[in-house]
Amino acid sequence: MRATSANDLRLWYTRPPHSGAWDEALPIGNGRLGGMIFGGLRTERVQLNEDSVWYGGPRDRNNPDAYSHLEQIRKLILAGRLAEAERLATLTLSGTPESQRHYQTLGDLYVSLDSHSSLPSSYVRGLDLSAAIANVRYVINGAEFTREAFVSAVDQVMVIRFTCNKPGMISMTVRISRDRYYECVVKEPPSGLMMKGHCGGEGGVGFRVLVSALAQGGTTQLLGDNLLVDKADAVTLLVAAATTFRYADPENTCRSWVKAAASKPYEELRRDHIADYRSLFDRVSIRLSDVHDLELDADKGCTPEDLPTDQRLQRVRDGADDPGLISLFFQYGRYLLISSSRPGCLPANLQGIWNKEFRPPWDSKFTININTEMNYWPAETCNLSECHLPLFDLIERMREPGRRTARVMYGCRGFTAHHNTDIWADTAPQDIYLPATYWPMGAAWLCLHLYEHYQFSQDRDFLASVYETMKEAAEFFVDFLIEDSEGRLVTCPSVSPENTYRLPSGETGRLCAGPSMDSQIIHALFTACIRSSEILGTDEGFRERLIEMRERLPKPKIGRYGQIQEWAEDYEEVEPGHRHISHLFALYPGNQILRRQTPELAAAAKVTLQRRLAHGGGHTGWSRAWIINFWARLGEGELAYENVKALLAKSTLPNLFSNHPPFQIDGNFGGTAGIAEMLLQSHAGEIELLPALPRAWRSGEVRGLRARGGFEVDIAWSSGSLSRAVVRSRAGNIARVRYGELVCEFDTVAGCGYELDGELKLCCGQ
Repeated sequence: MRATSANDLRLWYTRPPHSGAWDEALPIGNGRLGGMIFGGLRTERVQLNEDSVWYGGPRDRNNPDAYSHLEQIRKLILAGRLAEAERLATLTLSGTPESQRHYQTLGDLYVSLDSHSSLPSSYVRGLDLSAAIANVRYVINGAEFTREAFVSAVDQVMVIRFTCNKPGMISMTVRISRDRYYECVVKEPPSGLMMKGHCGGEGGVGFRVLVSALAQGGTTQLLGDNLLVDKADAVTLLVAAATTFRYADPENTCRSWVKAAASKPYEELRRDHIADYRSLFDRVSIRLSDVHDLELDADKGCTPEDLPTDQRLQRVRDGADDPGLISLFFQYGRYLLISSSRPGCLPANLQGIWNKEFRPPWDSKFTININTEMNYWPAETCNLSECHLPLFDLIERMREPGRRTARVMYGCRGFTAHHNTDIWADTAPQDIYLPATYWPMGAAWLCLHLYEHYQFSQDRDFLASVYETMKEAAEFFVDFLIEDSEGRLVTCPSVSPENTYRLPSGETGRLCAGPSMDSQIIHALFTACIRSSEILGTDEGFRERLIEMRERLPKPKIGRYGQIQEWAEDYEEVEPGHRHISHLFALYPGNQILRRQTPELAAAAKVTLQRRLAHGGGHTGWSRAWIINFWARLGEGELAYENVKALLAKSTLPNLFSNHPPFQIDGNFGGTAGIAEMLLQSHAGEIELLPALPRAWRSGEVRGLRARGGFEVDIAWSSGSLSRAVVRSRAGNIARVRYGELVCEFDTVAGCGYELDGELKLCCGQ
């Protein structure tokens, strides 16, 4: 394989965004505070976000008429009177009011560069994933100007540095704005501006944004709502933002952050930021390559890595292979998770933290019938376990609202949630949209992430701390499930997100009893609770109840086309190419369908995917990403790779954000998880190496991926075959490792590593 180049971990471009296009700007963030860096010449725009800037406060939206009409709705569904059931559900099961709160942009920082009157002779901007720094470099009239921007998790400020190789060349006018949705901008002498505002709605958060300039040379003054710097040698802007969601006094919080950061030299701010970021990012490295290294011009030795990112993306759209771009996309997903989900922050929402709208698509909430969960698929496998913690915090905050929803709407114990939640952990149904709204599975799916974290970390104390949360989610279904005509325990009412079925009569329906995904999620949740109870040596009575109920759940069934049925009955699909493929939950992220242990179901899963794709499925970024993971679990490397390329070619924006459309970050995270799943799997009780390796990645190496059981794994391969692997044990469990039909098993000691050759022969312990 060729040596690593400087562009392997860098997005870069040779022009500013076309017409200031947001989806060509580059994201930076520290989990809580984020910015989109545009790299304009005469004006640098930084679109700002803070994760707790949401409109309005908490409300009790549970419909008081739900429980009294629940039995009637169930009877209508079981009798096949769908139109009546669905009308009654819209009246009695919808939230009151129908919508939860929505995320908002924080505003914009504008830096007008007063001395830039000429066009540059050269220009390049980029995002260095190895350092989490966005940069711009250009030359005007022989003077070389540079900018660097990052958001420090150490110092809790955004830092933007302007320099020039000639003295006295930096002159700028700085202002902050939020359209008309703020109260005022006031001066913060000697060199700062403070924007004050409130997000609106009863109980909505108040916010403050402070920008301060540290100039080397030149003069600084405040005029009106503007901060002016004239003829400086260099300028560092420090930006802080805080809200009343976390801080009683966000104004002084901002001041304290800026004051502390201003006391440190720029190089120290930069160094501390990089060290903190790399403590997470550097855990995993990846190199994918084919035998020819994909040279574009043999005489010049030009490879895709020598091209700007937008040109590389266009080559893939034109049908070219570019394993290096796939490696970059993989690491970009890890970068985005680190930048939008740090301990103490809110979880990554539909757009991570990067949202330019006051009323964004789908409110940029936490959509928990796939999208939020997908955001966290790479957290454990890609060695970013800490980035999972914000989701766990939200789950804990959902327990109390979810208990009320369970009790008021359904007369059940435990806690539940539907297909969305918001900053206030709202658990009542969202929207009045029959294919999605009336789905009580959100808390159950989220709680599976708690058990996943345990499986990777083997942290028994963590498991003990979250067991009651998982138990409460399971308790809801102990009460909620009803017996169908075949004696099975099913959910009712529910839906298969977000699909519609057709009855033999031609009537269409959304509400149903026992959609396949529900039974699969409940099976996984009951299993997680059963195993946790065994590990912790507790709750034997509850465990036995779940074991008995689990046996009565509907099993995955094969339908008329040889596909996995989406509903308890083998209904015809109205949209056979639908973006949701919910009935394959048991394949991924679940593990009821395994290609070796359940070959008939695995074959039916293939048919399901083939039918979806044949009818136009995979047309949204996140759906395509899910398909990558499905094919990887089925061991279909070529089909997984085909869909990786399709994700890049059809659903990736110039800045490598994933496109629904519009932009949704779940496609990035799902794509990163899918690439990892092609190289390493551990869901079937063993560590499988290179389970879905495509021919295009003939040679390669990945280091630092994590496997269930408390293992970290390095893999190297050449000419399409395993060369070596290193398995590092974190918990001292027995390691069972598979490569194709080769299997080896060995004892491990916590803290030790074990090297295997291409035949899985144990070479040495480390």
